[in-house]
Amino acid sequence: MDEKRSEQEERELKHYITIAMTVFVTFCCCILFFFMIYRYHGLADYWKQIVNILQPVIIGLVLAYLLNPVMKFQEKYLLCYLEPRMKDRHKAWKAARSIAIFGSLIFLIGIFVLLIALILPSVRTSIQGVITKLPEEINNLVEWIEDFSKGDTEIAEVARQAIEKISVIMQQFWEEGVITQAQAYLASITSGVIYGVKFVMNILVGIIISVYVMASQEIFAGQAKKIIYAIFRPVRANVIINTVRKSNEIFGGFISGKLLDSAIIGALAYVILAIMGMPDTILISVIIGVTNVIPFFGPFVGAVPSFLIIVLQNPIQGIYFLIFIVVLQQVDGNIIGPKILGNSTGLSSFWVVFAILVFGGLWGFPGMLLGVPIMAVIYYIIQNLVGYFLRKRGLAEDTDSYIYLTGVDRQTNELLYEHTGEKKEEKPQRKAVRIKKKK
Repeated sequence: MDEKRSEQEERELKHYITIAMTVFVTFCCCILFFFMIYRYHGLADYWKQIVNILQPVIIGLVLAYLLNPVMKFQEKYLLCYLEPRMKDRHKAWKAARSIAIFGSLIFLIGIFVLLIALILPSVRTSIQGVITKLPEEINNLVEWIEDFSKGDTEIAEVARQAIEKISVIMQQFWEEGVITQAQAYLASITSGVIYGVKFVMNILVGIIISVYVMASQEIFAGQAKKIIYAIFRPVRANVIINTVRKSNEIFGGFISGKLLDSAIIGALAYVILAIMGMPDTILISVIIGVTNVIPFFGPFVGAVPSFLIIVLQNPIQGIYFLIFIVVLQQVDGNIIGPKILGNSTGLSSFWVVFAILVFGGLWGFPGMLLGVPIMAVIYYIIQNLVGYFLRKRGLAEDTDSYIYLTGVDRQTNELLYEHTGEKKEEKPQRKAVRIKKKK
């Protein structure tokens, strides 16, 4: 029995080491590949060509991954309705899947129509208004500061210089950054009819691919598992399958939950700001909703430009906005966010900040968004490896046992605490004493 147990433990150790080395090598290869793409122009051009060729497939896979929760939600309730009314269960499932896919596409089209028809024109009008009225609003703000400081010219001059610097940075950002890039992008689409048609065709083909992926996702998953079990032994393949399943759970729960949370925060901000009579309500609510996608730093990133837009038009409302944004983020962080996201990543605040800084520095905005689930997967794998090695050595796995640890006894393998080298004493179990009632 001991020999079999030792052999099994050695096999498990080899499997976990293999998985750890695979993850480490994959991570290093991704970083090396990233720098190779941006270092060598020929490779970068070749990579862009591959991405352009596979653009419909990439669009289809992303759409299928994002729409899959919507499709599953509809399919669940459609099955409850169709199964009692149809004799063949397989036909009921196929009908429910087809209707759910169609419903998820209607949901996607509705979001795009809402963005294009309602939100984008209002956002464009607000941006143009902010740019054209910026000098006048700066002068009004300086005059308000002079009145508030009761004629103190030094305070007013310092405020004027600071506001002028901020206004120049904002104007350059809008004119040279956002508007110039948007105009260049629109010009590249409108000037080249072929490119515009190709872009539309890629989206249409991507939608078709997403339909096939959502309809046959079980078959694709079965084929992938068959390949994994054909290459690896069952024990290693089981570890890979469990890791992939956990990764999908982390990514799916985080991305879908974060998008829903940001949409709720943006809508809530729009309603409350409209009630408060704030200027450029749609623009500010869009900024708050979009930046809220970024964990931890998102609220601060969205609050700064929104505050500047409001305070230039009405300083008192700017102060009210700061109070509102603090209350809103507290509600999101303590009520809405935990209800939607739960503990989907299992990371502490330190590792969340670490992941955002590292992956955001490597990949920009996509890295800030995807860095947290990537770090959660790495943390999960390392946690399993550490737990395996601790079990191998017969040590405790909980972190609390190591907080005040000073060492481990070499002979008995018991944990030592304090500076005296005393072993951890277990609390004596209390014996149940029956008390006889007096008659």
